Amino acid sequence: MPRSQEEIRKDINYDESKVPVFKLPSPLERPDGGRVTTAYEWVNRRRGEVLDFYKKEVYGQLPPRPDRIRFETLSVRDNALGNTAIRKEIRIHFEMNSARSHSFVMLLYIPKNAKLPPPVFLGLNFKGNHAATDEPDVMMTGRNIAGELLEPDGRGNQVHRWQFRETIQCGYASATACYHDIYPDFCSEEGWHRSVYGLFYPEEPAESIHKHASSISAWAWGLSRMLDCLENEPSVDASKAVVHGHSRLGKTALWAGATDPRFRLVISNDSGCGGAALFKRCFGENLEAILALAPYWFVSDLQRYINNEAALPFDQHWLISLIAPRPVCIASATGDLWADPKGEFLSGVYASEVYRLFGAEGLGTETMPPPDQPVTGEISYHLRTGKHDQTREDWLHYWDLAGRLFGR
Repeated sequence: MPRSQEEIRKDINYDESKVPVFKLPSPLERPDGGRVTTAYEWVNRRRGEVLDFYKKEVYGQLPPRPDRIRFETLSVRDNALGNTAIRKEIRIHFEMNSARSHSFVMLLYIPKNAKLPPPVFLGLNFKGNHAATDEPDVMMTGRNIAGELLEPDGRGNQVHRWQFRETIQCGYASATACYHDIYPDFCSEEGWHRSVYGLFYPEEPAESIHKHASSISAWAWGLSRMLDCLENEPSVDASKAVVHGHSRLGKTALWAGATDPRFRLVISNDSGCGGAALFKRCFGENLEAILALAPYWFVSDLQRYINNEAALPFDQHWLISLIAPRPVCIASATGDLWADPKGEFLSGVYASEVYRLFGAEGLGTETMPPPDQPVTGEISYHLRTGKHDQTREDWLHYWDLAGRLFGR
């Protein structure tokens, strides 16, 4: 019988001396026993094998494309954020020939006086678009399985995680949508059919869908569809898109970056277990804990490794490797041991061998930096002083990385 969350949490390890001895398989080792030695071989052979492995064993297949995608501009305000930005609210419609449909609303801020279309930060929010901004007239989004607003009184309560005003001042556009409106994040079989998966598998039982799909793949798919919309927005340079996410949405950002090469910079903020952190360290949240909380975040087959992480034929440095040679940023927090900051850092260390195939250094160090001293490279890392959150201090590093990449 599965253990309760309380029982599982009592056994969570926060003692570095109790981390088991483990061996990490290299993503460069081929199934036939050979080893990848060139970027050409990685791109044209091994990367596809690793990506297919993740689709089968971890996150599942992304939903297919619907028969039609349509973008509907709901509102435009040209004096947003103190007359510094143009604000758009755009409904992204998905339609099938069977008459099934789904939609969600994207909130977009664009610097008002940009001489050229700017790069764009793109991410999902937890509590609705109205919670991510302090503007009181933004449409409320984010609904539960019953279709009810999750945060009707939540206007502006997560403004600090988005920093829209300063992002605009730095010369970047920024877009968001609520993840619940793509796949409602509730442990319910009904969630599968209330999500975008309902477009494609309306008659398939939830248990069957779970074998080949996950909510993280649905959310990553939603990020890519937001980028589709931005490619049709002439006031934004969608070829310079940065995908970012916090916590479970940090896991999602990594998977979106791995599956969609259009994302030029990938940012994982406190993504922890199932994100940047190594499973095999069994430090902080582990597979038993995360799958007891939200089994639908991953495909059902991942459950066979509960309390058997040593048997995993991969680890999350493989996920970081899938983004190479594009830059990726891994962020941790000193007070977030649940997410295993050291395990997140080590994923960057061990993914670096793939970056070196491209003549890049990757992370460039095997020594974890002190708090608040970012390491910046093709793989970047910082350990912010504080708790599990996304703050202005994190954004300072993200703006800097985007500036280095896009020459701003």
